[in-house]
Amino acid sequence: MKINIGVLFGGESVEHEVSIISAIQAMEAIDKNKYDVFPIYVSKNREFYYSDDLKNIASFTNLSNINQKADKIKLIKNGSKVSIEKYNKSLFSKKNIEIDVFIPVMHGTNGEDGSIQGLLEMLKVPYAGCDVIGAACGQDKVVMKHILQNSNIATYPWVWIYGHEFEVNKDEIVAKIETLGYPVILKPCKLGSSVGISVAHDREQLTTAILETRQYDNKILVEKMITNLTEINCSVLGDCYECTASVLEQVGKGAEILDFKDKYLGNGSKSTKTSGMASASRIVPAPLSDDLTKSIQSMACDTFKVLSASGVCRIDFMIDNDNNLVYVNEINTIPGSLSFYLWKESNLTFTQLMDKLIKLAIDRYRRNEKMITSFDSNILANFNSNSAKGSKGIK
Repeated sequence: MKINIGVLFGGESVEHEVSIISAIQAMEAIDKNKYDVFPIYVSKNREFYYSDDLKNIASFTNLSNINQKADKIKLIKNGSKVSIEKYNKSLFSKKNIEIDVFIPVMHGTNGEDGSIQGLLEMLKVPYAGCDVIGAACGQDKVVMKHILQNSNIATYPWVWIYGHEFEVNKDEIVAKIETLGYPVILKPCKLGSSVGISVAHDREQLTTAILETRQYDNKILVEKMITNLTEINCSVLGDCYECTASVLEQVGKGAEILDFKDKYLGNGSKSTKTSGMASASRIVPAPLSDDLTKSIQSMACDTFKVLSASGVCRIDFMIDNDNNLVYVNEINTIPGSLSFYLWKESNLTFTQLMDKLIKLAIDRYRRNEKMITSFDSNILANFNSNSAKGSKGIK
């Protein structure tokens, strides 16, 4: 009997369309001899839709018409099973589809930050990738930096601010940032795909950058910018019990920062192919020495573990070419295209990668089932009105 896989994608994030591309790539890669695949699309207004047609990128050329191509659905827990059920279920509706394992391929807000993982935890169903804590720590760049710093994993000088405080504490905030020295790079705390990133070379540009960046997130990470930079990425696959690093890639760029266009639109030409991050300019394997390659791979696994990551992630590094030092930039807990192109270089096909993600999801679920999460008791069994105040009411 085949295992039913529900692939969750979309969401209200600014990375919505990127998520669609990554999910379609993943669904195409899943071994249909072992699994039945069910695409579950989350619209920008958080509604859930299902249709077999949603495996096709052409279904998303007009997002406003999705409700004409797919059924609005809800996830229903019935005993130990979780099912897809039509929102307006009629007497003659088909039998509900039971999902055995979910694979979230939702980038950014409410998909990569622990939100959808929390829903799946409440449903008590196996799901691939990071758990709630791993996802939340990986998505919040400030929390991530604190954890890395506390774990003695090298990060480039940084500070953080709340955007809403800028109007009332402008001088103090500017002074705090200027301790880093210009140029600085500003990032929305909980976004990815280089959305909302700004660079400031002086105080005037800094003011403009803060006002722009805070439109995406009230919490802003500000980093000293490395001007003579080589960007290196490494994917990690596994969990806290065992993880493996991929080959490294050196990322190319056409501007001061690698932006959304560099990552997902390639050279800017129109294409009907779902290339995603695989279309970005890169050198694989990265032209680094064996010693430096092994050092970065080891650093990637350390980062993966201290951030409680699992599944497949991508850790992005920066090499300061002026001093030849390596720094962790960030982790992507649901990377674009699931970083399959890096594992291909390690003789692991995209299909095999999806197999491993599903196995990791099931293994974690089985381990968690053995954990003590509640007690077989009820302290309210003898409840009466005189005990309503509880222990805090005792004088």
